Amino acid sequence: MKTGITAKLFLAIFATCMLVLITMHWGVRISFEHGFIDYIRRGNQQRVEMIADALEEQYKQHGDWGFLRNNDRVVYQLLRSFEQNNSDEKDRLPPHGWRTQFWVIDASNKKLVGPSSPIPSEGTRRVMVVDGVAVGSVISTPVERLTRNADISFDRQQRRTSWIIVCFSALLAAGATWLMSRGMLAPVKRLVNGTHRLAAGDFTARVEVSSQDELGKLAQDFNQLAMTLEKNEQMRRAFMADISHELRTPLAVLRGELEALQDGVRRLTPESLSSLQAEVTTLTKLVNDLHQLSMSDAGALAYRKTQIDVVHLIEITEGAFRERFRAKQISLSSQLPEQARIFGDPDRLMQLFNNLLENSLRYTDEGGVLEIVAERQDKFLHVVFQDSGPGISDDQLIQIFERFYRTEGSRNRASGGSGLGLAICQNIVEAHHGQISAEHSPLGGIRINLILPLLSSS
Repeated sequence: MKTGITAKLFLAIFATCMLVLITMHWGVRISFEHGFIDYIRRGNQQRVEMIADALEEQYKQHGDWGFLRNNDRVVYQLLRSFEQNNSDEKDRLPPHGWRTQFWVIDASNKKLVGPSSPIPSEGTRRVMVVDGVAVGSVISTPVERLTRNADISFDRQQRRTSWIIVCFSALLAAGATWLMSRGMLAPVKRLVNGTHRLAAGDFTARVEVSSQDELGKLAQDFNQLAMTLEKNEQMRRAFMADISHELRTPLAVLRGELEALQDGVRRLTPESLSSLQAEVTTLTKLVNDLHQLSMSDAGALAYRKTQIDVVHLIEITEGAFRERFRAKQISLSSQLPEQARIFGDPDRLMQLFNNLLENSLRYTDEGGVLEIVAERQDKFLHVVFQDSGPGISDDQLIQIFERFYRTEGSRNRASGGSGLGLAICQNIVEAHHGQISAEHSPLGGIRINLILPLLSSS
């Protein structure tokens, strides 16, 4: 059974919480035990001081230790009096009385009061001095561990309470960690489900953006990717439909012409051959345009860029089209600077200008106008191709650079061409780090705006 990411995150956070809890528990336990023993040590030391002071007073009254020798009752009476007068003391004694064994010895280190066990060499010692002479000492054993049953019971109770707190905290940590891990991974699960739908071909999949953190940005990127894939799928379907439509018409014409020739309905004449040749030419142009477009989309067009004068290229293209424009009675005029040097491919730029002029020639009515205006602005060359009517609608203007799009609804090949010229133009301009756009022309037709970066030394 595979462990999910929710369980992994839960285990990681819960293990960290438990490590912190156990570390804190042992730290508190060690601190409590050392503090409790130190607390007992200070209390015993305080009692030793008080016993020594009281015995010094008794010694002054009796002149020797005869009153105390082998008489433990005197010391215990002093201890009880200390406990009874505890509320009147400025420095209160710790409760629960004496915790360790103690001895009272004279100046010659002979035991006066205390248990039969050996006197420890280490521990709390208080020398009793009367009239500047050491007359004895009070000694208690060092406090190294708890010995009284009451202290041991108290320590055990604290230990049990501490473990109960740890267990209760662990349950709370488990509940909080589970809720937090589920909440944190909810966006991730939505992304996983959306990715599965996307991988299965459902490009309408979207995920909810519930935050502005990294996961929120990832969800936004996922939605953007899904929208792009959905749009590309729609374009692919439209592209295939357009290609089949474009190929179907000339093939149908060729088939009809050939069947008419085979059936004898139509004779093989130069005119019929010209008709067949025209359809073959149309198919050839369509295939060539498709090849050019696919290569430009893939970035596989061969660009041999060099420093060129783009104004000179426009003039060459204008001269090549001038006779065709005159034949259609379309006025062709230009206003160009002396020169404008850019870094580009002269062949591809010539293809760009040829397509733009071919578009104007094909769509502008007889007796119309085409104006070409170019001017330098800062580090860019702005070129405008604007012609006279007929114009197009705003919706058509938005789609003008799409593949196989023609402004007339009939899709008549006689005037519309393959519908790929402007799409190829857009790819060529972008390959030269420029921009191309279309808008309504003040002359009544279409205005194509080109922006090409100039050489810094130009």
